[in-house]
Amino acid sequence: MKPIHHASAAVFALASMLLTSCGGGDGGNTSAASLPAQPVPAEIASILQKPVYRDARWALRVVDLDTGRVIHDLGAGQQMLIGSVRKLFSVGLALEALGPEHVFRTPVYRRGAIDGAGVLQGDLVVVASGDLAMGGRTNPDGSFALPDEDHNEANALGNATLPAPDPLAGFDRLAAQVAASGIRQIAGEVIVDDRLFEHFDFRGEFKAGPMFVNDDVVDVVIGKDASVDWRAKSQAFSVQSGLAVGAPGSALDISLEPELPSCLGSAQCHGRVAGTLPSDFVPPFTGRFPLVRTFRIVDPSTYARTVLIEALARAGVTTSAPAVALNPSRRLPSLAAGSPYAPETRVAELASHPYKDFARYVLKVSYNLGADASLVLFGLTRGASSLAASQVAEAAVLADQFRIAPETMHFVDGSGGGLTTATNEAVTSLLAGMRRRPSYPQFRDALPQLGIDGSLGFVNDFAADPALAGARGQVHAKTGTFVSGSDKGPVLRAQALAGYIDTKNGRHLAFTLAVNDVGVISSVDDIPPVFQDFGTISAWLWKLY
Repeated sequence: MKPIHHASAAVFALASMLLTSCGGGDGGNTSAASLPAQPVPAEIASILQKPVYRDARWALRVVDLDTGRVIHDLGAGQQMLIGSVRKLFSVGLALEALGPEHVFRTPVYRRGAIDGAGVLQGDLVVVASGDLAMGGRTNPDGSFALPDEDHNEANALGNATLPAPDPLAGFDRLAAQVAASGIRQIAGEVIVDDRLFEHFDFRGEFKAGPMFVNDDVVDVVIGKDASVDWRAKSQAFSVQSGLAVGAPGSALDISLEPELPSCLGSAQCHGRVAGTLPSDFVPPFTGRFPLVRTFRIVDPSTYARTVLIEALARAGVTTSAPAVALNPSRRLPSLAAGSPYAPETRVAELASHPYKDFARYVLKVSYNLGADASLVLFGLTRGASSLAASQVAEAAVLADQFRIAPETMHFVDGSGGGLTTATNEAVTSLLAGMRRRPSYPQFRDALPQLGIDGSLGFVNDFAADPALAGARGQVHAKTGTFVSGSDKGPVLRAQALAGYIDTKNGRHLAFTLAVNDVGVISSVDDIPPVFQDFGTISAWLWKLY
């Protein structure tokens, strides 16, 4: 890493001069909103001036939601990289458009008659509805399973905690209903109708559609002895292992070959885990085994077809079609005249958790694929059926209903990938606008809580100061991180945090905080201290106001 030094007081003083008092779409009392913004307090300035941030740019906007007053606005008007803070927009608008209690219903239809022997003389079709979990995150008590270290970022972060429920439980429920309808055998094909919306490119990995199985990943479960297992178990994809135990103190070296399998639909589709696991290795985050990695499911509809056929077999329903084959979408009926499925031909249906649970899922653990899907699901409520068209619809709503100008944002997708930017005012205007919406209680509840859960669950250094310890649970905010590669190593391009604070003195604040261009880092282990600094800054906002 390059040498880092303290930023000079003169440089910081110059930055403090960039404060403005523009209230924009933050709402509140007009006279209060016209008061000038204050310089950043010394307690917070001392964090911004740490040596690690020598070459970085900071932005901080704090708004009193009851009066509309802009308390601080460091970096006003600047486009800042915000990473996953972008999810506030896509999930917030989806939550408002769909409704917190919206349920996705995934039906199964028969395309033909059932004869006296229970043989369906035709195809069985499951129509994807955009259900992000497909029954795979339902705990025995009916609650939604949501570990803080979720498996979707296991490869990037180095480990995860797996949700406890069976990821294929929803497919078993559908199969049981099919059997209960009297079907014992399917003479035709089993097909996934995934035409709800236009499939979109997900970060160069695959084309995502409205069908999901285990969040479109296969989990690799690694034991202390380098044993390898996986879930969900299916003929669609298996895992082989060449992983060996390494010497104590040696480097962890695990590779997935290939990480993006393109063989789904073939009988020999598998991935391989290779490398060495040090005998004294301690898994990050959890501090215990198993160690988790994931293979990406690059053709979710084909994968879902296979696991449904396997679930049907467990329910006593046989199929003439091979279990392992590409999803035969060419056999689907035309949509030209509307839905081709008559209500009386429905033989099964899976009801999802309410969307408010998916909003918590996406925002608490920063589920990227779920955020992109949420944007498209919002788009469907506005007549848009693609990711690009949904972004256009989103911009129109933000301009019309939130008074957020399109030029104050640059969104690459729905989840905050790449060069996603926004100004301070755009973010706090979204937060202020959501507070006035019917879905605000569920939106706020979906955000990580400082020192409690989600991506802020481990952020607790602030509590070492007794004066700040009371901030625990009083900050509800979305984190964002953007790391890119360089010839010198990984570069922390951005860290961000935005949300709500219920202050020690009873005020209600919206805030956004971002640092850009921190510089080269040695590994992802350099990122948690930045999270801790952000937590301490938000704790100071809690105490000071």
